[in-house]
Amino acid sequence: MKKNKLEWEDADDVKKDLLKIIKILDFDHIMPERVFCYRTEGSKARAYARTWMMPKIFQNALDIPPAYVIEVLSKYYDKLSEDEKSKVLIHELLHIPKNFSGALLSHRGVNRHIGRDANALYKEFKRLSQ
Repeated sequence: MKKNKLEWEDADDVKKDLLKIIKILDFDHIMPERVFCYRTEGSKARAYARTWMMPKIFQNALDIPPAYVIEVLSKYYDKLSEDEKSKVLIHELLHIPKNFSGALLSHRGVNRHIGRDANALYKEFKRLSQ
């Protein structure tokens, strides 16, 4: 029986794309040096990407500032067009709250729908990238 081993690696290409999005969309609440990007192989998840947070208790125990990991799942993400990759990354960035606390925002909240907001911001990103 073959076992699927979960492997991950730094995703410098994703980090580069994130930096561009953060700059163009003026996401000044995001501290890029505290957002880490990884590419995963062997995951059973069906998402294109996931955002991971650093719980407050770990921040406190380890005496470290808030941090986030954006994980792209290679088997889905790598097949996307550049435009679709940008949409996915914008979506993931929208999970990071304005206070950059280490918490995550859910898909829906008061005056927030991450899917709809990501589509609108993607259009703005394309317009400003011209």
